[in-house]
Amino acid sequence: MQRVINYTTKDMAKKIIVILFTGLTGAVGLNYFLIPANVFSAGMTGIAQILGHLFLNLGFSLDTGILIFLLNVPVFILGFIKLGKSAMILSFANVISMSVFTTLVPVGQVTDNVLMNAITGGVLLGIGAGFSLKFGFTTGGLDIVSLLLSKTTGRTVGNYMMLLNGMIVVVAGFFFTWESALYTIITIFTMSSVVDFIHTSHQKMTAFITTSKSKEMCSALSNELLRGMTVIPGRGGFSSTEREVIMIVLTRYELYTLKQVVSDVDPTSFTNIMATDSVVGAFLTEDEQNQMKKSKAQ
Repeated sequence: MQRVINYTTKDMAKKIIVILFTGLTGAVGLNYFLIPANVFSAGMTGIAQILGHLFLNLGFSLDTGILIFLLNVPVFILGFIKLGKSAMILSFANVISMSVFTTLVPVGQVTDNVLMNAITGGVLLGIGAGFSLKFGFTTGGLDIVSLLLSKTTGRTVGNYMMLLNGMIVVVAGFFFTWESALYTIITIFTMSSVVDFIHTSHQKMTAFITTSKSKEMCSALSNELLRGMTVIPGRGGFSSTEREVIMIVLTRYELYTLKQVVSDVDPTSFTNIMATDSVVGAFLTEDEQNQMKKSKAQ
């Protein structure tokens, strides 16, 4: 089945910018806010911080960026199996970016206020993770596990991050101080909230696409999204030109793909996107969509 979307150099450039941006914001959040304040991050980054402190106490110095890379290798093997090659390649590039920037950016201190460090570090890490998920890849580690669970159950990625990162809070309190653990809770909560604010795949949206190429548009959307559509006859209020309006309900995570399809098929079309409170009836999950795509390919 041939794809309709043309992933241009401009589209790939956006993804590369997001990867570099994620690495930079993550490194600044760690080296300028969390590490100086002895506050730990979420996921593999937090585990890397803890291991780095433990190795340092044992007389070994191992950079946090290197630990982030090493800890993510086995997780990516799972990701390649469950999430597919294309998403994992970009996610792996994301981890490399994070590791390199964390190694290159020196450790500094902006403020000695631990609360401000915990919140700001969580915001910076959450921004990178949220935009990565928005563009179809992850920052590795527990993000991949959270994304797999979110696709299976429909619950938010941020909620699963909170649950899985509880172990980091316990370890931080056990090996260091419970004050550090409490500030780590603030960081994880802040990061999870920012991720859910940016990446809201659990939210449903309704798009109304007014176009003169309804057949081509429906075919392209069906190939890319596997969503049901309703075609409504329409007429321009000023021009009286006969057109058709395509109504489609999708997740917010799929909006990026929809915009690419609409722009590729009919750049002159008009699209109105609205939030949808709930959907009653059949609404395919991503796993069900992937199964349908596999069956069509066969």
